[in-house]
Amino acid sequence: MANVVDTLQERGFIEKTTHDQELREYLADGSRSCYIGFDPTASSLHVGSLVPIMALAQMQRHGHRPIALVGGGTGLVGDPSGKTEMRQMLTPEAVDENVQGIKAQLSKFIDFSGEKALMLNNAEWLTKLSYISLLRDIGRHFSVNRMIKAESYRMRLESEEGLSFIEFNYMILQAYDFLELFSQYGCGLQMGGSDQWGNIVAGIDLIRRKNQKTAFGITFPLITTSSGIKMGKTHKGAVWLSAERTSAYDYYQFWINTDDRDVPRFLALFTFLPINEIELTKGLEGADLNLAKAVLAFEATLLAHGKDEALKAYDAAKSMFGAKKIPEEMLPSSTIPRDSVEIENTSVPTSCIDESQFSEGIPAFKIFHMTGLANSSGAARRLIAQGGAYINGKRLESFDYLVTLGDFEGAELLLRAGKKRYHKVKLEAS
Repeated sequence: MANVVDTLQERGFIEKTTHDQELREYLADGSRSCYIGFDPTASSLHVGSLVPIMALAQMQRHGHRPIALVGGGTGLVGDPSGKTEMRQMLTPEAVDENVQGIKAQLSKFIDFSGEKALMLNNAEWLTKLSYISLLRDIGRHFSVNRMIKAESYRMRLESEEGLSFIEFNYMILQAYDFLELFSQYGCGLQMGGSDQWGNIVAGIDLIRRKNQKTAFGITFPLITTSSGIKMGKTHKGAVWLSAERTSAYDYYQFWINTDDRDVPRFLALFTFLPINEIELTKGLEGADLNLAKAVLAFEATLLAHGKDEALKAYDAAKSMFGAKKIPEEMLPSSTIPRDSVEIENTSVPTSCIDESQFSEGIPAFKIFHMTGLANSSGAARRLIAQGGAYINGKRLESFDYLVTLGDFEGAELLLRAGKKRYHKVKLEAS
């Protein structure tokens, strides 16, 4: 089996490593434990968290043991990394609730059965620390001069708000996490985003000082789209892994809308398809590239939402936009359907409205607002005025057009906002 460092490298996960050659030797010598921390500031992770999640999953596939460390303790303090202002303080109850949601999501990507992976919460040890003992045993190993040179601290020191004392302790607490995991679980590798480099190096240094042992670090690049947008950001906000926040259909559509230039890169990062198959997509254009996007969307949705939801989303997109058959030789390891069998479309967002409301008609702008395709009546009017609103494929010419029973086809009405946002309205008998 290939060294996992080579796999992570060729798939685009690695920005920097410590002790490069020693790290390769360390990971080549049997099963190792590695960890990534997840900030419990919300009950769901989002697409921006997929790189660390997939990195842990790749580690597991190469025979190593991932540790997902949920920051129930550090979440009470707040990480200043990458932030120009202090994060909102969370209550212990809110942190606990968020931890439960994150645990459920990570389990879809990583196998925690039989201790093949561990899910830990740093509140277990951080909330039990004695302040004086922490200062004497841990704090004495940290140089303030070095800490304030870290990028995460320097950014905040130069900001108008400055850096609070509670946040200044964050690096010490994260380093202590690494020491605890190294001592109790034999975990010698921490991974994280590029903004975590200073915190990771601090933990490696603490382990060297306290245990006279070598630990390792890997950081991931900040993933942006080719158009320069931060990964996971859309006009509607963050794309969440939770179906309650982002439906499986909308999640699928997010990947379908991938910039053409990003398709091979995102296939490498966000699916487990073989890299040699992904390499062949680099020369694709036009309709063939769109088929590769369908595979990307299907595989990504499969991981986050399961096979049934991925199939529903795939079929919904197919019924909306039409689709060519995906040839067997294109990314052949994918389990995406490759025949023309239609599945019942249940994944497009749908509303049921009493048919009596259509007897006198509902203004078009109102129904676009009612179904969530526009945030307000005013936004719906603008959408229609700009030619971006459609009913059953026909562009609306007037915002006060009355939608009646005569507009329905088979007791259904298909609304579209812009090129790719759909909503189905079904009649409900009075």
